[in-house]
Amino acid sequence: YFEEDDDANDGAYQPAPGSPGPQINSKTSSSSEEDDDPLDAFMAGIEQEANFSIESEQKGVRQDIDEEDNEESYYRYMEENPNAGKQAEESEDDMEYDEDGNPIPPKKPKYIDPLPPIDHSEFEYEEFTKNFYQEHEEIAALTEDQVRDLREKLGIKISGFDTPKPVSSFGHFGFDDALMKAIRKSEYTQPTPIQAQAVPIALSGRDIIGIAKTGSGKTAAFIWPLLVHIMDQKELSPGEGPVGLILAPTRELAQQIYTEAKRFGKAYNIQVVCAYGGGSKWEQSKALEAGAEIVVATPGRMIDMIKMKATNFQRVTFLILDEADRMFDMGFEPQVRSICDHVRPDRQTLLFSATFKKKVEKLARDVLTDPIRVIQGELGEANQDITQTVQVFSVATHKWNWLLAHLVEFMSAGSVLIFVTKKLNAEELSTNLQTKEFDVLLLHGDMTQFERNEVITAFKKKESPVLVATDVAARGRAGEKGVAYTLVSDKDKEFAGHLVRNLEGANQEVSPELMELAMQSSWFRKSRFKSGKAKALGGRGLGYRERPGLGAPTTDESKDKNSTTKKGYYGIGPASQAYGASSDPANIGPASNRLAAMKAAFHSQYKSQFITAERSVPWSSEMVHTSDIVHPPKSGKDFVEPQAPPPPVSQTPPPRKRKKSRWED
Repeated sequence: YFEEDDDANDGAYQPAPGSPGPQINSKTSSSSEEDDDPLDAFMAGIEQEANFSIESEQKGVRQDIDEEDNEESYYRYMEENPNAGKQAEESEDDMEYDEDGNPIPPKKPKYIDPLPPIDHSEFEYEEFTKNFYQEHEEIAALTEDQVRDLREKLGIKISGFDTPKPVSSFGHFGFDDALMKAIRKSEYTQPTPIQAQAVPIALSGRDIIGIAKTGSGKTAAFIWPLLVHIMDQKELSPGEGPVGLILAPTRELAQQIYTEAKRFGKAYNIQVVCAYGGGSKWEQSKALEAGAEIVVATPGRMIDMIKMKATNFQRVTFLILDEADRMFDMGFEPQVRSICDHVRPDRQTLLFSATFKKKVEKLARDVLTDPIRVIQGELGEANQDITQTVQVFSVATHKWNWLLAHLVEFMSAGSVLIFVTKKLNAEELSTNLQTKEFDVLLLHGDMTQFERNEVITAFKKKESPVLVATDVAARGRAGEKGVAYTLVSDKDKEFAGHLVRNLEGANQEVSPELMELAMQSSWFRKSRFKSGKAKALGGRGLGYRERPGLGAPTTDESKDKNSTTKKGYYGIGPASQAYGASSDPANIGPASNRLAAMKAAFHSQYKSQFITAERSVPWSSEMVHTSDIVHPPKSGKDFVEPQAPPPPVSQTPPPRKRKKSRWED
């Protein structure tokens, strides 16, 4: 019995019942063992395992339904597309609706490309005058202490070279009667602090950086000098652009500046146009094509008008940037820079801002020439606690000798920070000082941030008294006082001009040696402001024609008094339009008195259709009916010798009251 079992099993694998392996029938195994091929048996076992796994995976699927129903299809689709049917969270907040409840599509942000670069050497610009300021004798008699006290009283700070003194009255400006009358009409009693200092500077032809808050009167501070500047130049010819350009960040501010410029420019018959985003491009372009001495615009719309060739910048000699910090915050920096680059380089530029951020400071350095900074209030960037000293050497190697001679003295006074231009120079100087047995720290851009922090921490803790560094250590330390020495040689003439401007901006003394070195640079010598004799106010430029005020007759009228046309402030048109708005297209455009222009047009049409009746005999209240007239006898004692006829009487009827026309409202 045991021998038969051993032979039958022969040590073969016997799977347990229900196991995933192939089931071998013990009854037939011995008979089929010799007939079956081992390879076929192995492949058959693999197929059985595969079939078992497929059956186990389909364990949860109903076998009575061949395909999935709608509900199963929906669940499968939602698993594959979890965000199907969902809306963005911010879509409801951004969506706006009109009065009828229809959704308004959101406006796409529109980026305005800046103007392309321009080569000013291709243009031939006419010369113009900047300096019109003649110091009043009362202001000229003020001493330096009195000027300092006056500025402290006004609450203004000033920096720059050759700065004019502030004034205390409108009479010190030297304006003519027409402008003074307009100022008095605007209810100005005395100049505001920013006006008292900025107006003399602008009349002198200098560039200005004005730091003042809104409502300080800075708008009038740049409009009054602009009017004087315009009145010295000849009138515009057809196709010429403005003389003064004012850039503002928003349409509201542009309209406010336009109103002020229009009010004061009325005294000189100066046309003003306002161009801003959101207004009609067609109206603004037509107003610019008609000609205007002053253009107030936002940067984006001004670029649009230039690209449309509605105007140009060839006559612009007075550029004003109002609230430059806001223009930069709104992303207008590329547009503002392109506009400044398109204006002639020898222009006069005035920049006003409420703050003086880094971007605004960089713009001021690029577009202004030797500006005078006027600050109203407590804002100030100039550090009065650091004494600046510049040493000029004829040979660059003398710098090392000077440093060795003074380094011990500097170390006894405190820590010493030595700046160099390049990393190689920093390493070379550090090595040379270490050979002279000085304890020196080194800092440059190729070091890791961890190494930089270690060096700066050690220098702050005064573990080493000397630090040699590149500009990576150029950071301010508020409240610190000290002395700064700048070592330059004759090879640094291009850099000397920047030193002069920085020293003048910080109210530091500029040595004659440094000024002489800076004047050797061609760019600094050409850009340096040249003070000269001021041109008297009221002087007129070449080709200038007198601009009449309101109601003043022109030269053509004085020659021909019987002319049916009347030329004055309101332009050229019928005499009946002299008291109304003009039909001149220069007055038709954005921000102009369109209602008055329409009334004048209808009034002219009304007058052309009706003619006032005339009488051959002057009308009199004593006239009687013809039937009551007694004719004298032709002969007899009552005959009267006829006398010579009386002199002819004017045929024009006397003025009388008439009903007011509705077009004259």
